[in-house]
Amino acid sequence: MSCKRYVDVIARFYEDGRLLPLAIWWADGVMYEIDRVLDVRPAASLKAGGAGIRYTCRIQGREKYLWREQDRWFVEAKQNAG
Repeated sequence: MSCKRYVDVIARFYEDGRLLPLAIWWADGVMYEIDRVLDVRPAASLKAGGAGIRYTCRIQGREKYLWREQDRWFVEAKQNAG
């Protein structure tokens, strides 16, 4: 079962209004650099619930989703994940 895991994000704001996440800080203090943002679109999280702007990111060679829901960022995580 998945849940929302709110995370800290380092992001770049461009003068034209674009927002691009650069790195994710996990709860245990580990930082994951985002290699590339592949797609940005409004979407729902079907596994954890909630909706917002979904960023499809390549992190350490794997595609992961990162959502911006109003002013907070979350990822889909397993219930027991730290």
